[in-house]
Amino acid sequence: MTIQDRIQTRIKRSKRSVFLRSDFADIADYDQVGRGLRLLVREGALLKIGYGLYVRARVNRITGQLMADNPAGNDGVIIEAMERLGVDYQFDAASLKSLTGLSTQIPANVKITPKNARFTRKIAVGNRRINEAR
Repeated sequence: MTIQDRIQTRIKRSKRSVFLRSDFADIADYDQVGRGLRLLVREGALLKIGYGLYVRARVNRITGQLMADNPAGNDGVIIEAMERLGVDYQFDAASLKSLTGLSTQIPANVKITPKNARFTRKIAVGNRRINEAR
């Protein structure tokens, strides 16, 4: 079984959708894992969303494009990535009111920002971005 096959098997068996490069450190060394992940991105099994961050991918039935495979959508992928990195985050006021039940209005876009200003890693999933000037 090749390194790429072992990485792919671990991704398929996992319940999470966001993966760090370090999740596969026990399979091979840093460079070999990087090559295996790069091949899986080329094949369409993964999407790269940031430095050392990958998300399981699937084909959208409507558009035929690759998209993140998470039931909560792009916002769920960003939240999972922030939690995997151990970064505290906060929601904007409208999203927070909706999530806590203080408001019945549901915002069109949930804005997630890291609490620590020193967190500068860029994360991009679809049209949702963290720390990236547009």
